[in-house]
Amino acid sequence: MTAYNKKIPLIAILRGVSPQQIIDVADVLIAEGISMIEVPLNSLEALTSIKLLIQEYGTDNLLLGAGTVTTPQLAEQVLATGANLIVAPNTNRDVIQLAIQSSAYCLPGIVTPTEAFNAIEAGAKALKLFPVSMVGVDGIKAMNSVLSNDIDLFPVGGITAQEQSMKPYWQAGVAGFGIGSALFKPTMTLAELRANAQRFVNVFEKLTCDK
Repeated sequence: MTAYNKKIPLIAILRGVSPQQIIDVADVLIAEGISMIEVPLNSLEALTSIKLLIQEYGTDNLLLGAGTVTTPQLAEQVLATGANLIVAPNTNRDVIQLAIQSSAYCLPGIVTPTEAFNAIEAGAKALKLFPVSMVGVDGIKAMNSVLSNDIDLFPVGGITAQEQSMKPYWQAGVAGFGIGSALFKPTMTLAELRANAQRFVNVFEKLTCDK
């Protein structure tokens, strides 16, 4: 299975990005140290954007792929682009196993221990806590007390580039974060995107120094 960059484990969720924007946006993110890029499938021509990412950058040092991958059929379409990142809001055993067979990094969505263990039984090594507001910091701590140490948790939903937003989850033992509208909106300028990316990276690096 493809590994992620543990130095800056931030997943950029580019909901609404267009094929016309994708390379300029990705250039900014990669330059700022973000190496995991997710194009949700409910974005305009999402598969085209993913194909452009793969063609431009390859996947040797990056995790590039799709979010909102809710069915095996969608997973097959995404993996056919050469993507190595599959993210979902739900837990679907077939999606997980298709991703694993293609050596893609897979983050199924979970909110309960039962969903977590079902995903792990299917082969998942990372879990998307979505929406994280339904899990909470105490829920993450409880989940981490029963999960093995090699399972990575990524809270998603409402994460902002502020220490008070990220620090409680980090202290609870998460491996990284999925970041969406606080990082990217289709109407943002590249300068705004760069400033947002820098803020997220700076806050995360402060967390790792303080830990």
